[in-house]
Amino acid sequence: MARVAFLGLGVMGYPMAGHLSKAGHEVTVYNRTAAKAAKWAEEHGGAHAPTPRAAAHGAEFVMACVGNDDDLRSVCLGEEGAFAGMASGALFVDHTTVSAQVTRELHGIAGQAGLGFVDAPVSGGQAGAEGGVLSIMCGGDAESYARAEPVIAAYARICRRLGDSGAGQLAKMMNQICIAGLVQGLSEALAFGEKAGLDGRAVVEVISAGAAGSWQMANRHQTMLDDAFDHGFAVDWMRKDLGICLATADRIGAALPVTALVDQFYKDVQNMGGGRWDTSSLIKRLR
Repeated sequence: MARVAFLGLGVMGYPMAGHLSKAGHEVTVYNRTAAKAAKWAEEHGGAHAPTPRAAAHGAEFVMACVGNDDDLRSVCLGEEGAFAGMASGALFVDHTTVSAQVTRELHGIAGQAGLGFVDAPVSGGQAGAEGGVLSIMCGGDAESYARAEPVIAAYARICRRLGDSGAGQLAKMMNQICIAGLVQGLSEALAFGEKAGLDGRAVVEVISAGAAGSWQMANRHQTMLDDAFDHGFAVDWMRKDLGICLATADRIGAALPVTALVDQFYKDVQNMGGGRWDTSSLIKRLR
């Protein structure tokens, strides 16, 4: 078992840190809202710290799951950042979905300080985090990944190293590109069925057993038909992720025409007041 710090206790980080504690690791947490960190510590029997530096002090592994590039820099760098509290040889594991550029930047800074750095964005949503069954895509050197994998296993269904620093973030972009197209296709199909007068649940029971089946269909069709979206991965965060995908595609010369279109559809949902709705709320545009 290891001494672990966990930075960021949002809908993903809170249960992920809990799984580390349940696995027997000695966990210290940090959250921007200190009351949430105190609540976690009371619930799980771990400790909480007032700064990333204090949380990281003495930790062998520092995990982070925050919001965006700027949030990640803020918990890593500066006098009160985690890097300042980590001893040489300690390992930083970033579960945030961020750009490959900031990942490589922080990987380089960490290396200069004698620290390891693994980018390890996750897929599986809040339910996957709570169930400890996330899919985790990793980038970084093989030695650092090999050290991190047994700790990450506390909340992973599958975890793989996919290349050097930034590879995990690029794989997460592929994940989000796939989801965008799948959710739009499912939304169109369900809205079409409603207009045609069909029982959407009955149709999905049949077609989900064939080539049209997907995780989105299995896990979201009922809530979509019920017009219920107060759960899951928020549209605001999806737009942040798709923005990273589109900017990266522009740099590397990749074409993402469907992703660009669905990103604008999500903008429509935001304009409807649905920034905090689940990504499956794309169907509301069609109604």
